Amino acid sequence: MAKQKIVALVPMRHHSQRVPGKNYRLLSGKPLFHYIINTLISCPEVDQIVVDTDSDVILKDLKSNYPEVMRVERPQHLRADAISMNEILIYDSGLVEADLYLQTHSTNPFLKAATISRAINDFLANSPPYDSLFSVTRLQRRLWDEQTRPINHDPNVLLQTQDLPPVYEENSCIYLFRRSTLVGRRNRIGDNPLMFEMSAEEALDIDEESDFLFAEALMKVMHSI
Repeated sequence: MAKQKIVALVPMRHHSQRVPGKNYRLLSGKPLFHYIINTLISCPEVDQIVVDTDSDVILKDLKSNYPEVMRVERPQHLRADAISMNEILIYDSGLVEADLYLQTHSTNPFLKAATISRAINDFLANSPPYDSLFSVTRLQRRLWDEQTRPINHDPNVLLQTQDLPPVYEENSCIYLFRRSTLVGRRNRIGDNPLMFEMSAEEALDIDEESDFLFAEALMKVMHSI
């Protein structure tokens, strides 16, 4: 198989509703988004990195520290909170041609290059029939819906949690798709997606202040080992 051009798309917003300025807030001495950029640079399958942002702070930092990264200033019509991520990806993928697009987030500082490589190679080895890939985290806990109905267990049969049938959480760390799928469905997840399982620790997403504090503590522990 001929080498496929793979472009990483990393959207970043200037503001955050829950954690102000989180994308460029310092985490263990570095802006948060530096972690995912460094990870993508270390991934041999990724040919180009594109950052789409409405943040002058991030654009200036990228120009100084990562000149090899393609910078896209997000147009005004795509800046509203209600705009779907899929619409942003359609815009960005129209700016740079690729055989395969990878989308990830700046809020996943523990995501490893080896994991991204494994996801890419798993997808390429199984496409077709799969038309896209998204990463998941396995859950084996007793889950209930808001109507107090069990989702993945029988309350009358008290199994150990490790014996429960697993359910999987879409963790937003890795998405792989072709532009034809993205544009055709207006969705980064196609009609026949491949789920890619990864560890909960690596999938840690910084979404709230408590996540940031936990990540900071975890970084300190990792650096002390």
